[in-house]
Amino acid sequence: MEKTRLLGMTPDQLKEIALEAGLPGFTGKQIAQWIYGRRVRTIGEMTNLSKAGRERLSERYEVGVAEPVGKAESSDGTRKYLFPVNGDPGNAVEAVMIPDGDRKTLCVSSQAGCKMGCKFCMTGRQGFHGSLSAADILSQFFGIDEAGELTNSVFMGMGEPLDNWEEVKRVIDVLTAPWGFAWSPKRITLSTIGVLPNLKRFLDESKCHLAVSLHDPFPEERATLMPVEKAYPIRDVISLIRKYDFTGQRRVSFEYTMFAGHNDTPRHADALLRLLQGLECRVNLIRFHRIPDFPYGTSSQAAMEAFRDRLARGGLTATIRASRGEDILAACGLLAGLHNHA
Repeated sequence: MEKTRLLGMTPDQLKEIALEAGLPGFTGKQIAQWIYGRRVRTIGEMTNLSKAGRERLSERYEVGVAEPVGKAESSDGTRKYLFPVNGDPGNAVEAVMIPDGDRKTLCVSSQAGCKMGCKFCMTGRQGFHGSLSAADILSQFFGIDEAGELTNSVFMGMGEPLDNWEEVKRVIDVLTAPWGFAWSPKRITLSTIGVLPNLKRFLDESKCHLAVSLHDPFPEERATLMPVEKAYPIRDVISLIRKYDFTGQRRVSFEYTMFAGHNDTPRHADALLRLLQGLECRVNLIRFHRIPDFPYGTSSQAAMEAFRDRLARGGLTATIRASRGEDILAACGLLAGLHNHA
């Protein structure tokens, strides 16, 4: 019989499971402490539970941490890990650990593949193979070598997080709850192309930072890169965002991958200024990493700097994001769940 995974459950859910197994209700909090506080991998390690209780729990349940099946390390210290989905190593996702001084940020995947079909993204090219459970997403936090040293997380790996909001929300709850990792929401950023119904839920139900994949300010041009523009127009996405407060500690940024001669012109910079006028935000300019069968090339450093400076003159904060892990295909848009790890 396939066992149910406890990873991702709340103390209240664990209390119900404990009661079913004939254990006292307070055992739910103890189990949560073992899983999220002490990071145990097995029920047998929960030594303040009775031996008989542990045996009864183990008949139907397991902690359920999926261990990585591969790892690659970049020359810049970035590490990419390959995780099986629901125990199936043939269906795998990637998580990327990015070191930066005292910070260690985990770029986490929420789906195997992606439905959104962005033309310049390797993940989108591979199609959609299923959404991850909260246990599969949390395994990326538990299974890496740096699990105890992580300071931040970005939901910017494989998949569209807001297309799997229920499970992603469970993970955010674990990360931010006092009984979980007890992280501040400000340590977490969620990146989305702008799935409007669930974007509203994310903004209402969490205090995490938001990053929006924009990539082109002209709707008809954006649609050729990102088919989702037809379903969720970027202007509607920004109209929703304007209803929320980003003048305090919560931040919103816009991701802008630059393609030579296509979206890196003064005309695009000026349109971007008009689109985001008056919104407290920043624009992250991203160097495009060439992929097969895609017509556009990489913008030059000079073009990226000119674009950034034009935005700055218009009052918009823009930065050129440093590329990390490119030599192990861990950079933006290159994650594909391939078994090319050591």
